[in-house]
Amino acid sequence: MRTLDYIKLDSAAAAKVVESLQQLLADYQVFYANLRGFHWNIKGHGFFVLHSKFEDLYNNAAEKVDELAERILMLGGVPKNKYSDYLKVSNIKEVEGVTNGDEALNNILETYSHFIVEERKLLAVASQAGDEATVAVMSDYLKEQEKMVWMLCAYASK
Repeated sequence: MRTLDYIKLDSAAAAKVVESLQQLLADYQVFYANLRGFHWNIKGHGFFVLHSKFEDLYNNAAEKVDELAERILMLGGVPKNKYSDYLKVSNIKEVEGVTNGDEALNNILETYSHFIVEERKLLAVASQAGDEATVAVMSDYLKEQEKMVWMLCAYASK
């Protein structure tokens, strides 16, 4: 039994969506690890606010990782699950030893900027495939992330 037979999406078009979802999954996994590092290692002024916010952000990223993997499965793919695979293809670079809040926030904002660009591309691919469910997921991510960028920028303003 294949899910695609019942949700009536073209296999070739769905495969293109899966490819984009795999890339986004790899990027989110590395982002998640970076956020955990920020949460664990943050010091200085703003510690209490940032420590808590970074936990919220990594929990959010973990939910997205699960959602992306499940969407890949629904579309007939098999999500990658090894960090070694993620690191080979991720456009997000691992960071280590960041203790400064401004540096962590800058990294997070740059990562969200990357996600926003990639999710818009994926939204277009999914739309062309007639995959309204993936379109809706990407639209939700974009709405949430654009608001988070605005809030982080407001927090980081001098």
